[in-house]
Amino acid sequence: MRSSQSHGLDQIQTQTHKKILLTSLSAIAAETVTFPIDLTKTRLQLHGESLYATRAQPTNSFRVATEIVRQQGPFGLYQGLSPAILRHLFYTPIRIVGYENLRNFVAKDDGGSISLYTKALLGGISGVIAQAVASPADLIKVRMQADGRMVSQGHNPRYTGPLDAFCKIVRAEGFGGLWKGVLPNIQRAFLVNMGELACYDHAKQFVLQNQIAADNIYAHTLASTMSGLCATASSCPADVVKTRMMNQVASKEGEIKYRNSYDCLVKTVRIEGLRALWKGFFPTWARLGPWQFVFWVSYEKFRQAAGLSSF
Repeated sequence: MRSSQSHGLDQIQTQTHKKILLTSLSAIAAETVTFPIDLTKTRLQLHGESLYATRAQPTNSFRVATEIVRQQGPFGLYQGLSPAILRHLFYTPIRIVGYENLRNFVAKDDGGSISLYTKALLGGISGVIAQAVASPADLIKVRMQADGRMVSQGHNPRYTGPLDAFCKIVRAEGFGGLWKGVLPNIQRAFLVNMGELACYDHAKQFVLQNQIAADNIYAHTLASTMSGLCATASSCPADVVKTRMMNQVASKEGEIKYRNSYDCLVKTVRIEGLRALWKGFFPTWARLGPWQFVFWVSYEKFRQAAGLSSF
């Protein structure tokens, strides 16, 4: 009896390790493909935040991307890729594998059926835990992405690389500085994963149950498109606040632009208007759609090749 239980536990552990590896590989592929869109989104969200006297001049994602290429070359679109990949080595396995384990645990108690609201809650919880762990890498990514914008304005870059950014942040802001903006960060993570994981899971289930498509690339594409749209619509305001909170650095006099996420929200709306909370909506959705397509298609294929059941 003990031998069979031990074997069962070993099997579960092996499957979990496989899932962690496969989510990491799929996330790296998806992040590399879509990173230029993420960089464009970050620069667009930061546009206009210093213009207190007048409203920011209109811009769009195409202009921002063109300006990056013109000033820094094509490789400028990959400024901050390494910390982004490092972040996903922690963030994605925790949220994906965590959600699946929570879902299966709850489904066992509920007779195998879970409502969309329960899935949304489980997705949000998984995202919060994952983002709390990965927040330092996310901070470094945002700072390095914003560095390219400073260079285009004639300033010297703050950091030469991820390690240099890590050391300088700890030295100037303390170890706790690595978690600057963690509150808006986890707020965004809750909203993103609530929309993304629950919507993908539910949309895929709907497609399969109604025989719209088999459990293949077509079903995964439909489900990932829907989840990307839901995640973007719900999380974009929190994403704007998170980006601005994480990018701010205290002046020499110790002054900061935003006291907290609420202050950032109020100042953004007062200075730039309500629409500013959805700055970067199109590049965010344009990134989340392809990101999820690449991630979910590759992840489902990897699982199939590894002998694991569908997500």
